[in-house]
Amino acid sequence: MRHGKKVNHLGRTDSHRKAMLANMASSLIKHKRISTTLAKAKALRMYVEPIITKSKNDTTHSRRIVFSYLQDKETVTELFRDIAAKVANRPGGYTRIIKLNNRLGDNAEMALIELVDYNEVYGKEADTAEKKTTRRGRSKAKKSDAPAAKAEKAEEVTEEAAPEAPVAEETKEDKGE
Repeated sequence: MRHGKKVNHLGRTDSHRKAMLANMASSLIKHKRISTTLAKAKALRMYVEPIITKSKNDTTHSRRIVFSYLQDKETVTELFRDIAAKVANRPGGYTRIIKLNNRLGDNAEMALIELVDYNEVYGKEADTAEKKTTRRGRSKAKKSDAPAAKAEKAEEVTEEAAPEAPVAEETKEDKGE
């Protein structure tokens, strides 16, 4: 049984796993999204999220701690300069894992791991989405108004003029030419 064993060893030695996760974290920070296996993506999320949290506090000590994990000066600079500014007000959950199709060669489960704040597709939906109201505690007055509103809309639709049928254009065969 796996009681209390939270680390997925990914079939690698400790030094190999740490080096692989450091390289993957550097790639994720540089490219904002990477494609990998699902198991590696989940392990990478546990590895990179505390690093991003450390980057919110821009001190020499936190830079040295992050550098000890990543071992890449350009990545550390980009993390503290660009990414930390974007995630400053986010309380966690900096990454998103999206499952992809299985890999053709060995049928491994693939996934796309990305930084949440750098995805334009999901970011626009979150900004424009209105807050939904709950459906509990509706008053009876609103329930009685609903059928009347539907009846009014039905009357408006019937009152509108029906569109005219399209007129068929004469063709050369009709003219006898």
